[in-house]
Amino acid sequence: MKALSNEYAPSGRYIILAAIMLGGIMGPIDASIVNVTLPTIAQYFGVGLSAAQWVPTIYLLIISSLLLFYGRLGDLFGYKKIYLAGLAGFTVASALCGLAYFLPGIGWLVGFRAVQGLMAGMMMAVPYAMITATFPPTERGKALGINAIGISAGLAIGPSLGGLINSAFSWPFVFVINIPIGIACFFWARTILPEFKAQRGKIDFGGAVVSFIALSSFLLFVNDAQHSGLNKGNAVLLMVAAAAAFAFLRIEKKADPPMLNLGIFRNAAFSFANISSLLNFMSQYILVFLTPFFLQRLLHNTPRQVGLTMTAFPLAIMAVAPFSGSLSDRIGTRALACLGATVGATGLFLMSRLPYPASTADVVWRLAIFGLGTGIFQSPNNSRAMGSAPKSQLGVASGILATTRNVGMVFGIATAGAVLYALVSPAILRASSLVGEDAARFFFGLRRAYLAGAVLAAMAAVTSLLKPEKRGQI
Repeated sequence: MKALSNEYAPSGRYIILAAIMLGGIMGPIDASIVNVTLPTIAQYFGVGLSAAQWVPTIYLLIISSLLLFYGRLGDLFGYKKIYLAGLAGFTVASALCGLAYFLPGIGWLVGFRAVQGLMAGMMMAVPYAMITATFPPTERGKALGINAIGISAGLAIGPSLGGLINSAFSWPFVFVINIPIGIACFFWARTILPEFKAQRGKIDFGGAVVSFIALSSFLLFVNDAQHSGLNKGNAVLLMVAAAAAFAFLRIEKKADPPMLNLGIFRNAAFSFANISSLLNFMSQYILVFLTPFFLQRLLHNTPRQVGLTMTAFPLAIMAVAPFSGSLSDRIGTRALACLGATVGATGLFLMSRLPYPASTADVVWRLAIFGLGTGIFQSPNNSRAMGSAPKSQLGVASGILATTRNVGMVFGIATAGAVLYALVSPAILRASSLVGEDAARFFFGLRRAYLAGAVLAAMAAVTSLLKPEKRGQI
């Protein structure tokens, strides 16, 4: 693929980046709004934690199962087409999620969230590829760091906006807010984004189908096993996932061209960067999934207070991510990624040592430390992954990186749930407000879940250092 950095002046490159960022802000806003609003949604439908958990989980599951396919479609048909199709579909699906307010049962909302994930995967699969194709290696980390500002801004806006909407209106409007943003993003991106050069080739439908079956079955197994343990039902899911994964490897070795060139994983820098990303997002989603429940059920915060408190995490990311990305262009990525993961592990360890009873202030500064570490980690790690990918596979590489991110989110939610289900009774988890001995038991399980997140973040620090960089590699 011809580098767009040879065709566009610096100002043109950053206008393209701005168009990518405007669309990219929608996903983080949606994710952070939903996490903050989840206790309210659970209360509205009269369901417990296990049922409410499907609202974020099905969204992430569908996205994670299709990102590889969408990344390959971007390589074949052009990143712009895939990105715009995702924006349009995501906007329509957001309207459907809002309509679930008028339908009986949380199942409708879960189903519409699945549709939303189907569309969101398209707009999430290709941004890293578009940025890497647009910017030269000497500016890649800086561009990815600036892009992280948009993601962090979405995460920062989401909690406060979600709390405000909950207080002033009702939870359906956390989805409706996507409609005006999506319409504006679509028309501006259609005007600004160039027609990225597409490759000749055909779609590997066999690989796409079995990869979807493998990923979705495995993620469903993980989600069910966290609270049910291993049983006949989820054992079947695990066997289906293993059989589909084996079939996928066989198909990809013979396909011409394959949906996923397995040779990309021979690049140790690329592989370890993706492992680090997986571990980081697992630790991150333990934090962002559980903390709203803690703030509302134990500290008895209003939805607006929950939103304001959760904003401390993305604001810290936004403050350091561009500087970390720019610095990685000059000194390399491994040391910064390791430092960031270590700081993140420290933040989660401090969360696991929260006093009882805790105050909102006790939570805020700990969230800020974790956000600081995440901001230091993400831009260098993403730059390492995309910088080590072949130019002809930028779409697939972007899809892989996005897949590890979203699978990490699902695994993080599942890990948080598994720890709580192991230590806290279902009756306590279903309660909308907790006091006394029940509150103490929930708090005990919560602290252990945060500790598990700290271990995962520490593992990300280790994997960030495992592969020495070659001379000249960003």
